[in-house]
Amino acid sequence: MEQPPYLAGSLLLAMPGMADPRFDKAVIALAVHDEHGAVGIGIGHIRPGIRFRDLLRQVDIDPRGAPDAPVLHGGPVEPGRGFVLHSDDWGGQDTIQVVGFGAMTGTIDVLRAIAEGRGPSKWKVSLGYAGWGPGQLDEEMTRHGWLTAPGSPALLFDSPTDGRWEAAFKTVGIDPRLLVGETGAA
Repeated sequence: MEQPPYLAGSLLLAMPGMADPRFDKAVIALAVHDEHGAVGIGIGHIRPGIRFRDLLRQVDIDPRGAPDAPVLHGGPVEPGRGFVLHSDDWGGQDTIQVVGFGAMTGTIDVLRAIAEGRGPSKWKVSLGYAGWGPGQLDEEMTRHGWLTAPGSPALLFDSPTDGRWEAAFKTVGIDPRLLVGETGAA
């Protein structure tokens, strides 16, 4: 049986009209995708009611001079679990390299490093993630719902969160304003 092309390091873009409203205009940085399943971090929506300095205080880290950046909604799975997508100029416990973006760390050492001014030069913090079991994402990719785009540090770190969905579509030459969420019948 032929192996599916693995998409780690890509962006998953929710198409208009996706059946699951939790993924409306979602942009997911796909960190892992292999025969065991897939894990992605949402980077297209800000988590309301919490900022980075608040998150540091919740885990008993003195925010010191840390910026008060927004926290992203990483996905519906384990919404209290944190992840940091960051540049590859820093590594710590359990940091994994994510081709196309840099790296991802899900342990508290990266939060301490950022708060102390010795962390990665670029980073985005999220709570929660999107996950798929073996073959599940591959099957979803055959139906209307997801489009892939190449991952890029510029899109992740330099574009405004509320414009990432549109910006990611434009990287593959699509103007998302021209997309419709329904199909017609002739």
